[in-house]
Amino acid sequence: MAIREILVVPHPVLKQVSTSVDVVDDALRALMDDMLETMYDAPGIGLAAVQIGVPKRVIVMDLAGKDEPPAPRYFVNPEIVWASDDTAPYEEGCLSVPEYYDEVERPARVKLKYLNYQGEAVEEDADGMFAVCIQHEMDHLEGVLFIDHLSRLKREQAIKKVKKLVRA
Repeated sequence: MAIREILVVPHPVLKQVSTSVDVVDDALRALMDDMLETMYDAPGIGLAAVQIGVPKRVIVMDLAGKDEPPAPRYFVNPEIVWASDDTAPYEEGCLSVPEYYDEVERPARVKLKYLNYQGEAVEEDADGMFAVCIQHEMDHLEGVLFIDHLSRLKREQAIKKVKKLVRA
């Protein structure tokens, strides 16, 4: 396992649409292991492969609390097959937009399907933090950052702040 560099805005790869994965094999599992180690090191709760420069439809996540044992999750080719009409606001942050947080409104509940670490098909419902995080990470697969949900002014301020932070 290796810790990879996390790309930050305005890196052009972050705007790429990720491609589907054909098969979950040892090479893909090695990528997911690297992603998980990178996410834990950052530290974060979710990471899409495109954030480390690999535009594939792969996400890792761990929503375990501070005093809970790690609970890593793996999502290959995730799809939202249903989203609730009711929405919920949540203050989001992103490893690719360090030290910037703002409120985003998203569907409160979603149903998703994906392949897990072993390549098995899974379908499950998500709500709360899980729903927020999976939608945030799935946006990355479409080349969308959480700041793209904000006004142009707020988005420009976020990018300016990150550029200044990276220079420091």
